[in-house]
Amino acid sequence: MGRRSIQPIALNRKNALFAGHDTGAENWATVASLVETCKLNSIDPQVYLTGTLAAIVNGHKQNRIEDLLPWNYVEK
Repeated sequence: MGRRSIQPIALNRKNALFAGHDTGAENWATVASLVETCKLNSIDPQVYLTGTLAAIVNGHKQNRIEDLLPWNYVEK
């Protein structure tokens, strides 16, 4: 990995310091991880999060949650 690919991760880590408390930092880390994983898989993070949340709200089966991971995500 080059410096350019690591820099956003380092910035997210610094931003997480201001999350308020441990639970907030954990939530921040989860979202930041999903966003960066989307970028690594050439997926628009906003499209991914919108589609994934819509699928969950519309009853996506919990035992098929792997289908919603960024590297398995198929834009609809």
